Formats: sequence, C-alpha cells, structure tokens
Amino acid sequence: MNLIKPPLLKRGDTIGILAVSGAIDDDSNLKRAVEFFEDKGFKVKLSNNVYSKYRYMAGTDEERVNALHDMFLDESVNAIIALRGGYGAIRLLDKIDYSIIRKNPKIFCGYSDITALNVMFLKCAGLITYSGPMIMSDFGIENQNIYTIEKFFDAVMNDKFDYQGNFWGGNLSTLVSLCGQDFIPDYKFDFFVEDLNEPVYKIDKMMTQLLNIRQFKKNIKSVYLGDFLDVDNKQWLDELFVEICQNLSVPLIKDFPVSHGDKKATVCLGSFKF
Repeated sequence: MNLIKPPLLKRGDTIGILAVSGAIDDDSNLKRAVEFFEDKGFKVKLSNNVYSKYRYMAGTDEERVNALHDMFLDESVNAIIALRGGYGAIRLLDKIDYSIIRKNPKIFCGYSDITALNVMFLKCAGLITYSGPMIMSDFGIENQNIYTIEKFFDAVMNDKFDYQGNFWGGNLSTLVSLCGQDFIPDYKFDFFVEDLNEPVYKIDKMMTQLLNIRQFKKNIKSVYLGDFLDVDNKQWLDELFVEICQNLSVPLIKDFPVSHGDKKATVCLGSFKF
C-alpha cells in the first residue's frame, strides 16, 4: 500500500479535537487549549462526544467511532488532535472504516493509547500519522513545555524534524495490545518506544512478545529509546535494550525525546522523505 502524506497545517485552518479514549472530568485544560489555538490563528472544532462518558471512556464505542468518522469526513477540519489517552482506542479498531481515513487524509496526532490508531491508520489506510502532544496533557496545561509546542508546529506546518528516520512505534504496552492483528509495517523501520509505570521485567516481556513476531524482528533496523518513566531499575532497562540491539545487530539511540512527560518530540510514523 502506498503511504499518504496529509497536507500540512497553515494559519486559519481548523483543528479538530477528537475524543476516542478516556473521558474527562474537568474541562479546564480543554478550554485553555482551545484558547491557545485560537490565539495562534486557528479555528477549533470539538467532536460531539467530548463531554460524553461511558464507564471510563468518552462515550460508547459507537459514539467514539462515529465521532472519529465524522471528524475525517468533515471537509472543514484540516488536522485532528486527540483529546487525551487513557484507554479505549483499541476497542474501535474492528469498527473503523479505514476507507474513510484513506479518502480523507488529515494530520492525526496523539500518543499513549492513541498509538493504536497511529499504527493502524498507517497499516490499514496508508495514512502517515504523528506521535505527539495531546490536548489535555500538553496544549491545555498552564505551563506548556516550549520544546513540545515548537516541535509540534515545526512538524505539522513546516515538515521539519530534528531526527531523520523511517519511524514506527510509540507506547510499548499499547503496541503489545495489538498482537494478534496485522499491524507491523511491511518495510524496514526505525523503532521508537516509551512507556510509563512499567517494571523492567514487564518491559522485557513485552519486547520479547514483539520480537517473537517474525515481521517485527525482520524489519526493525534501529531502536530509539524514549522515556520509561517511573521504571523500577534504570540500569536493568539500559542493559535490556543494549542486549536486544546486540542480538539484532542494530544500533541503539538513547534519550530519544518521546515520553509521557512534558517534553516530547512530534514523530512522523511513516517515511521521513516524501
């Protein structure tokens, strides 16, 4: 499948805020993010389920997948940023009409649980996506991280990235939750990875699960190690990834700025050179 690069964002465009995972209890960050984008010269449109709640998610599966389809079908929307992560995106994967995504390519950005949509949009629709900041955790906080904000706009407005590569990856535990589906790229890729609150033995187990997938092991050509926040043993973590890369005979690049923390790069999933 040929990959599709979405049109770059420009001033005056409309940014859609899409709720596909966890629900929100307080909309202060949402309101701040809307004001931030409007002050930057963009228009903002909220998905109609932003305030919906079903258990821990932003509405039922039907509500959330309909909101996703509507956002891509809406010709007035130029880019889509996830409201937040949490949990819920993986429940939508067998309900998404990927032809809608392919026929209406738009910038799509998020991380954490949104990793599931990033990689499946790439795999099933051929849409090049972005792992990067979200509304509640980044754009709407009172003290935004300057690096995070600047690198987002560099990527989606100027096609400018600090790191060159054919990147694929994201949140490790979310990637592993996709096992059993066809989600690994058919081409060689630079694997970037991060996670939060996972002990090293679980990180080992999850990486081993991925490496047991023949296509993953065959196509991985480097590892870009992001933040594993609140890990129980940093030395063991480093040793684990050094061992993995030695066994694969691929380079390991440490301190890659992907994270659940405030500082994060916006990484393009798909070919860097278009």
